[in-house]
Amino acid sequence: MTRCQVHVLKAGSCRHPEAMARRGAGWAPVEFPALAGLILHPTVGPVLFDTGYDPAFFKATQSFPERFYRWTTPVDLPDGQAVIDQLSRFGLRAEDVRAVVISHFHGDHIAGLHAFPQATLFCARAGLEDVRRHGRLARVRRGILDGLLPADVDARARFFEDLPRAPLGADMAPFSDGADLFGDGSMLAVPLPGHCPGHWGLVLRGEDDRRHFLIGDAAWSRRAVRDDAPPPRLTTSILGETDAYRRTLHDLHRLWARNTDLVVTPSHCAEAAAEIGVDEA
Repeated sequence: MTRCQVHVLKAGSCRHPEAMARRGAGWAPVEFPALAGLILHPTVGPVLFDTGYDPAFFKATQSFPERFYRWTTPVDLPDGQAVIDQLSRFGLRAEDVRAVVISHFHGDHIAGLHAFPQATLFCARAGLEDVRRHGRLARVRRGILDGLLPADVDARARFFEDLPRAPLGADMAPFSDGADLFGDGSMLAVPLPGHCPGHWGLVLRGEDDRRHFLIGDAAWSRRAVRDDAPPPRLTTSILGETDAYRRTLHDLHRLWARNTDLVVTPSHCAEAAAEIGVDEA
C-alpha cells in the first residue's frame, strides 16, 4: 500500500467569534488558523490539499462587496507564511506541485491557487457549479471571492464525481469509499456534505502507517469531532445545509470513536496547528 509524507502548513489565520464555530462557545473573537496539507507522494510527487490564505486574498477583497469578507473575518498573513513561500523548506518550487486537491471553493481555501498554474485541480463539479450559480453579493455572503478562481479552471479540473471509486476499508466506517485520484488507491477523496455544495475531504496513509483524514470545514476543530458539537444553526444555514452538516459531523464522531489512531485534521483546528513542526508522517 502506498504511503505518503504528510505535512500540515499554516497559511495565515483569521479572527472570528468562537460561538459561530461551536454551539455554546463564547462570543469573544479567537484565532482560526488556515491549514493546508503538503503531501509528498512517492511516485506522483508533491500534492497540496487546499492553499490557505495568500496575498491574493487581500487583492480580491479590496473592493465592495468583497471587502465585507475581510471585515467580518480579519485575516493575518505574516511574511513568508503563504504556502508558495513555505515550499523551499522542503526543497520544492511551485512547478514541482503536481496537483491541488480543493476541499471547496471558499476564499480561505483557494487564495493560493494562482501560484500553481501548472497543477491539476481536483475538485467537485457540484462545488464549481455552485460558485457560478449566484450573483456577486450572494457569493461573498457564502465565502466565495471571484478574483481567486483561475481563469483556466475548467481546462485543469478533474472532478471527483468522474473518478473511479475505491473502498476505504472497514476501519473507515461509516465512510465506505472514495474517489481514487491517481488510480493507485493512495489518495481517496470523500464527500463530506453540509458545509457548502461540493465539500470533500481526503483520506491517505502516512509513512508511519497511520490513516490521515483531511476534512476541510466538516468541523472547525478536532474537539468538535470528539464531542460531536456542531456550530449553531445560524452558521451552517448561511453557508450550507444544517441537517447534512450535522449528519456528516456525527459520522466523523462515530469514525473517531472507533478508530482513535486516525489523524483527523480540520482546516481551522488550533490543536492541529499547534502540532506543526512535530515530525509526523
